[in-house]
Amino acid sequence: MKKFFKSGDPYVWLTASSLTICLLMVCGLITLIMIKGLGIFWPHTIVHFHLKDGTTVLGEVSKKEPIPYEKDGYRTKLKIGNRDIYGLDFRWIDDDKIVSLEYPADAVAIERREWGNMYGFLQGIIGKNGRIEAIQQDGAKGFINENKKLFKKIRQLEKKEIGGINYQMEKKRIIVKQLQSLPPSDIVQKKMNGVKMKIDALEKMYHEKETLLSNLYQKAREKEFIIRLAGGEEKILPVFQVVRMYTPNSMHVFAKTGFYLTKFWEFIADEPREANTEGGIFPAIFGTVMMVFIMSIAVVPLGVLTAVYLKEYAGDNFISRIVRISVNNLAGVPSIVFGVFGLGFFIYLIGGTIDNVFFKSSLPSPTFGTGGILWASLTLALLTVPVVVVSTEEGLSSVPGSIREGSYALGATKFETLWRVVLPQAAPGILTGTILAMARAAGEVAPLMITGVVKLAPSLPIDHHFPFLHLERKFMHLGFHIYDVGFQSPNVEAAIPMVYTTTLALLFSVLVLNITAIIVRNKLRKKYRMSSV
Repeated sequence: MKKFFKSGDPYVWLTASSLTICLLMVCGLITLIMIKGLGIFWPHTIVHFHLKDGTTVLGEVSKKEPIPYEKDGYRTKLKIGNRDIYGLDFRWIDDDKIVSLEYPADAVAIERREWGNMYGFLQGIIGKNGRIEAIQQDGAKGFINENKKLFKKIRQLEKKEIGGINYQMEKKRIIVKQLQSLPPSDIVQKKMNGVKMKIDALEKMYHEKETLLSNLYQKAREKEFIIRLAGGEEKILPVFQVVRMYTPNSMHVFAKTGFYLTKFWEFIADEPREANTEGGIFPAIFGTVMMVFIMSIAVVPLGVLTAVYLKEYAGDNFISRIVRISVNNLAGVPSIVFGVFGLGFFIYLIGGTIDNVFFKSSLPSPTFGTGGILWASLTLALLTVPVVVVSTEEGLSSVPGSIREGSYALGATKFETLWRVVLPQAAPGILTGTILAMARAAGEVAPLMITGVVKLAPSLPIDHHFPFLHLERKFMHLGFHIYDVGFQSPNVEAAIPMVYTTTLALLFSVLVLNITAIIVRNKLRKKYRMSSV
């Protein structure tokens, strides 16, 4: 036995077993997230239950489980929707209370812009003249598609046209405030009159667009569906509130697959709705990726310069040892502490100073003196700088001394050797630190909660208004989106699948960012691969 342990085979098996367990845990976690999250887009069968008390219930079966503390008793969790009517999305039904169940082919599931799904039977449509007409599912799709175009037109009018007018008016008002702060003169008064004329013209355009918007909303309310619920009562539903209407019980596999792909694309490309529990997550994906890029641009130069100085110039003295200890200790500081530092230093000190110097006319409304994507990115850059420093030092240490000596022998200075020989050789190590920093920053939430992330951003940090890139704006983040949907949602139970799906999107985003950096690192490693003599 002693000889067996000395051979080292048990330790090989121990390390291999540890690796296998880690891989199984990671794969199990990802599989669980995929199973829980990706099923949200599939059109589930609608079941019509008839109960012993004479009532009927309509909805999607969510799960079935044994009744706690009751032998041989089972119950079914049913997603009944119609939250505006019943006050809840789910209902438990004991199986012994079910008389019969059926799967009606004409049962419709309706996705709404508010109040979640509705389940029932399509009875007809009320036109603008108040006349009720019978309608089939295919005919309803035409009205829904027509109102979708109307909704897009309304959103275009609200966000682009009216929003653009408001943006220009605010800029003109700031110019007026700036002119009012100057000493009175004929030139100043002339400029002020010209700006006020432009503001009057913009206000006229605003009222015209507002009237057009009011007419579009009135047109959107002209048609209404009549939906018969499971209990027999009828519900009037404006067509404009319908996102999608479908009959899952009559859909074949290919139709369901097409439906699934359409819903999946909407999840990736659309904006959220219904308190972030429905719709898409595109603003959160965009904000996460943009924040990681800004953070990387800030942390790489800072970390590399620090590591180069410590490794190549500072030497091994008392001060450099203190700096190394401080950098290593930074890695153990709780992330919320970095958030508090970012709030006090970046937002209140630097941002407040920028507002007082460059945006004084916009005060008391802050421009940079409030949370934004720039300050959040810089805060995370400080959080991840120890990773880049350590990785860069390791990369510099891996460069053989013979390469440096050969460069010196050819007459190169220390800086030329560092810039043209050492840093290219250490680039794979630098990119390794960048990869680790990106992965860490993409998943952080606590510092962002006090430095610029919001539940719902009114606009993206990039738009068509000069200077096009607005680093002072607040943004959405996938990590915070998961926290908000999972713990701050008004209907947490219905939002659970969205939590898993958003988690999967976050993992995929981090994977794409990391793979991109790994490909670049491997190309550099292959380019500068050199055997030491």
